[in-house]
Amino acid sequence: MEIAPAGQWFRKTVVDSAVTRFEEPFVHPYFAANIWFVRGADADLLVDAGMGLRPLTPALDLTPGKPVLALATHIHLDHVGALCEFENRLGPRESAAAFATMPDTLTYAHEFRHLDDAVSALPSPGWTPDDYQLTPAPLTRILTEGDVIDLGDRSFTVLELPGHSPDGIGLLDEKSGLFFGGDAIYDAQLLDDMPNSDRAVYRQTMERLKTLPISIGHGGHGPSFDARRMSEIIEAYLWRAA
Repeated sequence: MEIAPAGQWFRKTVVDSAVTRFEEPFVHPYFAANIWFVRGADADLLVDAGMGLRPLTPALDLTPGKPVLALATHIHLDHVGALCEFENRLGPRESAAAFATMPDTLTYAHEFRHLDDAVSALPSPGWTPDDYQLTPAPLTRILTEGDVIDLGDRSFTVLELPGHSPDGIGLLDEKSGLFFGGDAIYDAQLLDDMPNSDRAVYRQTMERLKTLPISIGHGGHGPSFDARRMSEIIEAYLWRAA
């Protein structure tokens, strides 16, 4: 297998003047998650941190001296891989202590190690899935329902959105309606059959999301969505989970 070309491990899509999406196109689709970067006046925000197979920070075009708040919406491997690269690490209270050890029982990193087609190009010479390990990234701020993340010119309210995982959180800019849903909701097949998933709790989260006043949503996987599409995703899940 060939090594991924230099500078191409991450695919960058500019959404608007503040939001950029990064993807890892050489990672197996099941584990290829969205990485969102939000520019703020006083601080920038990273929502989820991918697999950690290649350094993420060189791809972000960071501003020297400007703080970056790196936030994990939950502790699954495809969202926490590069969290260790950042000084300010934010994550959910439900799994807060586990970020210091990144156990397979919560991250599911062992599932990636056992894939024959884990990647379509190597992240580094001689790499194999057996080499995959998550670097511990102890949280510097533990987030709970109602906490506010202030970037200077905009702020996000933390929403606890369990079901897919016990620790799932999302972020809502209540002024603009900009919403980051993590793996609680995204425009692709939603997963509720993992060992730590809870379908009854997930249904409650979906009922809550029905009332959320969003303008645009960015999920942990798949394309972005508007309020109408989010309603369709919710209703489809509730029908399937009934």
